[in-house]
Amino acid sequence: MKKVEEYFVPWVKGIPMYISGHIELAWKKPELHRMMSNENPNPPSEKVLEAINKYAKMGNRYPDQGLVVRGNIAEINGLDGPENVLLGNGSSEVYDNIFRCFVAVGDEVIQHTPCFGIYKLRGTILGAKMVSVPMVYKDKRLQYDPDAIIKAITDKTKIIVIANPNNPTGNFMDAKDFVRIAETGIPFTVDEAYVEYAGLGMSQVGLYKKYKNVIITRTLSKAYGLAGLRFGYAMGDKDVIGQISAALIPWNVGTIPMWAALAALEDTEALAFRVKFNNSEVDYITESLSEIAGLVVFATKANYIFFDCGALGKKGKDMVAFAEQKGLIFRPEGEKYGSDGWFRITIGTKDENRMAVNVVREFMTGK
Repeated sequence: MKKVEEYFVPWVKGIPMYISGHIELAWKKPELHRMMSNENPNPPSEKVLEAINKYAKMGNRYPDQGLVVRGNIAEINGLDGPENVLLGNGSSEVYDNIFRCFVAVGDEVIQHTPCFGIYKLRGTILGAKMVSVPMVYKDKRLQYDPDAIIKAITDKTKIIVIANPNNPTGNFMDAKDFVRIAETGIPFTVDEAYVEYAGLGMSQVGLYKKYKNVIITRTLSKAYGLAGLRFGYAMGDKDVIGQISAALIPWNVGTIPMWAALAALEDTEALAFRVKFNNSEVDYITESLSEIAGLVVFATKANYIFFDCGALGKKGKDMVAFAEQKGLIFRPEGEKYGSDGWFRITIGTKDENRMAVNVVREFMTGK
């Protein structure tokens, strides 16, 4: 008789469960300040809390398909209607569904690295080959390389995914380069998880009208501050979105997050407050730490800032360990581009951001 382990499909066997160590640490030690997961430091608005309370009382009922909130998203983004919008349990589930609709074992997924880790997680579980195209580290900036992305395409390429702005670098790719990639006809997913911080004028959502292969994904975890409610969505051509929707688990988005999301989307004042607060604090941290000679501070259009302290002879993981001793959780990054000085800080409260600046200064300069 075979052991049960032998029944696992080969591309799944041996893959460990994804566990976010820094988030586990934050929940185990709530006294530590969470500046590592690109969360919003501001709690949900009163209007969102009212919606949560109202629909919690209807928790005994199945949710509908979300036509109201999908219609709202369509209206905000100039889409034809709710049929152009797919809802997911966070954008992570959205990616899972997009990938499973296009990728078979042995197919290739192109990602532009460094990038959001979910692409690799969902591609690998489907048996895909992840083709990582590195950004170019030049003039103390990590820059997109659209030529290399296009050059990496083969007859096995089934998806190209690019974050805009990129996570963790915080910058945007030029609009003309999105058109170049869209014109390949290959399913092209643009991750706009942080676009609200720069404004929807930076979105590439309009491309779907000419290019059916373009799919835009977003989340309410960042600027809207609903990471714990798990609400994401995709936008695109109605036929493409309709086919991907066939892969959804029925009732994948619960009643509470669905109506809380609608309240958040309608609460434009709360969003404006969060965006203004974030961008002001990004400026404060950037200006304060740019004074440290040798520390590379990446300009960002998101709610996190990327750093490289390699030129100072420092290691990013040591910075993160030092910060934890001081009560702050930062995010480490692996060695790349000949440096092991990478780390990332999420924008926190005003007090947390000032603590972070002092901690980084102390570690880098000893003062």
